[in-house]
Amino acid sequence: MTQAQEKNTRTLVGKVVSDKRAKTVTVLVERRAKHELYGKIVARSRKYHAHDENGEYKMGDIVEIAEGRPLSKTKSWVVTRLVEKAQLV
Repeated sequence: MTQAQEKNTRTLVGKVVSDKRAKTVTVLVERRAKHELYGKIVARSRKYHAHDENGEYKMGDIVEIAEGRPLSKTKSWVVTRLVEKAQLV
């Protein structure tokens, strides 16, 4: 069990869209929701900055992030595990 699972914190799964900054990755999380008025299923997305201590996650990887304490002004999520490695093109 990881620390995130023990504390019952929020976890999200998304795609790494940027790995340019030191110890930080930007993760795009997409969800599908019904439009309030028209009822159509639409894709909603949001980017989260997540802590990556060793710089092991690269662009295109599917990762799981967990909520934690604030680490900087914009970063309060931590990458917990790699779900799927990026496809080599």
